[in-house]
Amino acid sequence: MDTNTLSASRYSRGAMVFHWMIAILISFNFAAAFVAEDLPKSEAIQVMGNHKAIGITILILSIGRLLWRYAKPVPPLSAGLKAWEVVLAKITHNLFYFLMIAIPASGWIMHSAFSAGKPISFFGLFFYPGLPMLQDKPTGELFKEFHEVMAFAMLALLALHIIGALKHKFVDRGGSIWRMLPGRG
Repeated sequence: MDTNTLSASRYSRGAMVFHWMIAILISFNFAAAFVAEDLPKSEAIQVMGNHKAIGITILILSIGRLLWRYAKPVPPLSAGLKAWEVVLAKITHNLFYFLMIAIPASGWIMHSAFSAGKPISFFGLFFYPGLPMLQDKPTGELFKEFHEVMAFAMLALLALHIIGALKHKFVDRGGSIWRMLPGRG
C-alpha cells in the first residue's frame, strides 16, 4: 500500500488522541466504580468524586470528538468488508457516540438530583456546576438505573469492538487495526 493510500485509510492524529484519551478515561471510570463498591464509605466517596470528575471530562472530550469527526472526514471502511460488517460497524460507532455522551450526562443528572444541584469538584482544582434542580430522590434513582444499564451496554459494545478488531487482524489478516493506532506507517 502506498503512503497516500495508507494515510487516507487512517484516522487523523486528532481523532486518535480523542479515541485513546476517552478509552483510557472510560477504563479508569469503570475501575473506579467497581472498586468503590467494596470500599468503606469515606474512601468510596473520594473515589466516586474522581469518577464524577472523569465522567465530566469524558463528556467534554466526547463532544469534542464528535465535533472533530464532523470537521475531519472519517477514512472509508475497508472495501473487503461484508455488508453485515459495514452495518455492524456503523451501528457500533453510533452507539459508542451515544453512550459516551449519555452515560456521563446521566451521571451528572443523577448527581444533581441527589445533591439538589451541588457542584462537582474537578479533582479539587475547581467546581463544575451541578444542574439547577431540587433534591429529588426518585429522579436520582431513575438516572442511576439509566447510568448503570448504559454502562453495562458500553462494556458489551466494547467487547464487540475489540473482538471485531481482533477478527480483522487475525482472521481476515487485514491491516485495519492500524487505522486508529498511532505511530504505524
